[in-house]
Amino acid sequence: MKIKEILSVLEEMAPLAYAEDFDNVGLLVGDPESEATGILVCHDALENIIGEAIAKKCNLVVCFHPILFSGLKKITGKNYVERAIIKAIKNDIAIYAVHTALDNHQEGVNKIFCDALGLINTKILIPKQNFIRKLVTYTITENAEEVRNALFNAGAGNIGNYENCSFNSKGIGTYMGNEHSNPQVGERFEFVQGDEIKIEVTFEKHLENKILKALFKSHAYEEIAYEIYDLQNKHQNIGLGMIGELKNPMKEKEFLLFAKEKMQADGIRHSNFIGKEVKKIAVLGGAGSFAIKNAIQAGADVFLTADLKYHQFYEAENQLLLADIGHFESERYTKNYIVEYLRKKILNFAVILSEENSNPVKYL
Repeated sequence: MKIKEILSVLEEMAPLAYAEDFDNVGLLVGDPESEATGILVCHDALENIIGEAIAKKCNLVVCFHPILFSGLKKITGKNYVERAIIKAIKNDIAIYAVHTALDNHQEGVNKIFCDALGLINTKILIPKQNFIRKLVTYTITENAEEVRNALFNAGAGNIGNYENCSFNSKGIGTYMGNEHSNPQVGERFEFVQGDEIKIEVTFEKHLENKILKALFKSHAYEEIAYEIYDLQNKHQNIGLGMIGELKNPMKEKEFLLFAKEKMQADGIRHSNFIGKEVKKIAVLGGAGSFAIKNAIQAGADVFLTADLKYHQFYEAENQLLLADIGHFESERYTKNYIVEYLRKKILNFAVILSEENSNPVKYL
């Protein structure tokens, strides 16, 4: 199996188009045409992780955080990033990062976080915007079903929990071909007027090329009329953070102790207790201070995240309990999820969970 075949599976798990613009995801180091010998899954692709991959005969490291985040002008081994990259290149180790591509996925980081806490009725906290497009096309009645099915198979027509969604309306289409035309219906220079079906479907913007290929392949006309629009609608199934509910309400301190145990945290920093019963929980794995207002607007009783600064705790404004569980801790189970996913998709192949703890934060 070549590395590029594994990359296809990873992109099914976490489409790179879901990642934030600032991020650096995908294949960071390595040749996708190389034969894969094994996969090591980790949180951070540090130098010791690369050493573990070498020892376990894995030439692909799948990490959550990208070891290469900003540009490098020199690679001399002067810091932990450069040392990891040098070691990977010397030993033909490929590195692939998922980061916010999996953060934004509805089954990704924050769903894993919610599941660890046993939350129910979960939904995206900050739905992704400017990600949905709409295709409108026209064809003869006899061709409409073939076109629709081709578009559905290419990924169009998914809305929330529903698939194969489209709107179809009847109308009258007209055209007249010139001397270079070869019309499916009618003759050159003949004014044709006939019944047509207008088909409208929505799709995620990164699928546009695939959608258009399906349209051109399935459409009966020589010249295909179509329109594509950007929609302002939020994508309810893609985005950062998640909000859900506890099956049974808890007191604030009781919940924090519960979360500490479930996420295996050594400590939790939090804002003032406000004496509110805890039922609705917002979570955002990693640094989530930017989402405090979103958690308040969503009616959360607690917002569980990481990397909160001193003054940001004031932003709770006695409307919810802010809790910083630790960056690594909030994403702790992500690598386990990746391993389970790959083992289901790639059978009879070594997919190994790293034994190294890459959390740089220690507690007394």
